[in-house]
Amino acid sequence: MIKILLAFAGITGIGKSYYKDKVCEKLGFEKIRIITTRAPRKTEVKNEDKIFISKDELEKMVNNGEIAYQFEMLGNIYAYTKESLFSSKNTVFEMHYTTVADFKRICPHIKTIYLLPNDLKVAKGKVLERNLDSKVEQARLKEIDEHYNRITTDKKLMSMFDYVLYNNYDKESEENIINLIKKMM
Repeated sequence: MIKILLAFAGITGIGKSYYKDKVCEKLGFEKIRIITTRAPRKTEVKNEDKIFISKDELEKMVNNGEIAYQFEMLGNIYAYTKESLFSSKNTVFEMHYTTVADFKRICPHIKTIYLLPNDLKVAKGKVLERNLDSKVEQARLKEIDEHYNRITTDKKLMSMFDYVLYNNYDKESEENIINLIKKMM
């Protein structure tokens, strides 16, 4: 079996977390937990999907050579460890679409799936269901429009992803995505 480093990208609310969990459940992948300096949301379980640390703790990890990649988004720092990105196991994580070129350079073995919605309103509804702070919610909704407009008009950016699939939030979409990953294996 080929070892796979798999990343899902797409607008907020498209189902990246859902599919990450499904790939773990159905195909035995392990989740890569992103490190972040932001505070956990009310609904997030500390150190479940994300590792929440201080900027000082992150700086110490960087100085110790533990970090393979870090970036800033919406005023917070996010990072991935070398250990997680170069694991000998099948692993899966979510990536921000603007980081695809960096990840391809750092991890040439990565397989990326970009998820597109058939209806932006459904994805925006998923964001509203999260009951985020109103300021964060508005930033996320604005980001959806900006992100969607960029990804659908920038063919060079879109071509950086190995696969582009639609998520219609249904069983057929799930089967298509899981079957594609099985073929990769």
